[in-house]
Amino acid sequence: MTVTTMKAKPAPKLIEDVAGQAKEQFENIIKAQQEQAKVQFEQTFAATKEQVEKASAQLLKGYEELAAFSKENVDAIVQSSAIVAKGAEEIGKEVAAFAQSAFEKNVAAGKALMSVKSINEAVELQNSFAKQSFDSFVAEATRIQELSVKVANEAFAPLTARLNAAVSTLSKPLAA
Repeated sequence: MTVTTMKAKPAPKLIEDVAGQAKEQFENIIKAQQEQAKVQFEQTFAATKEQVEKASAQLLKGYEELAAFSKENVDAIVQSSAIVAKGAEEIGKEVAAFAQSAFEKNVAAGKALMSVKSINEAVELQNSFAKQSFDSFVAEATRIQELSVKVANEAFAPLTARLNAAVSTLSKPLAA
């Protein structure tokens, strides 16, 4: 009877030990879950921070590339404008030189006409002067046209280079 009595009544020390162990296991489980949550939070935070830093770096790089690209475009426009200005100056000098030459030829023709002795001689001199003037005008117009085409080609070269750079840049796929 004593054996059954012992089994029927649990010892208070044994219950306290089991309760203490259960409490300790429960605390360990809670602590482990807290540690796991903390680690997961830190990993998520680190990954998010890394992604934000990458995105910021890409945005900054994109802005810097855009700023450099825009500066190069402005430089090309300035270079092109300088070429046009220089070409216009050169063309202006050519036109002025032609006008001066034409004026001198007109004065010489006028003096020659003053010294003619017959109408036939005047007509012949006038025809010769008109032919020379026309030939000179055509030659000068051709020269001015060639110079204009040369200036236009030179002025468009920097702009064409920038256009090609823009097409090249825009045709590249975006970095992932």
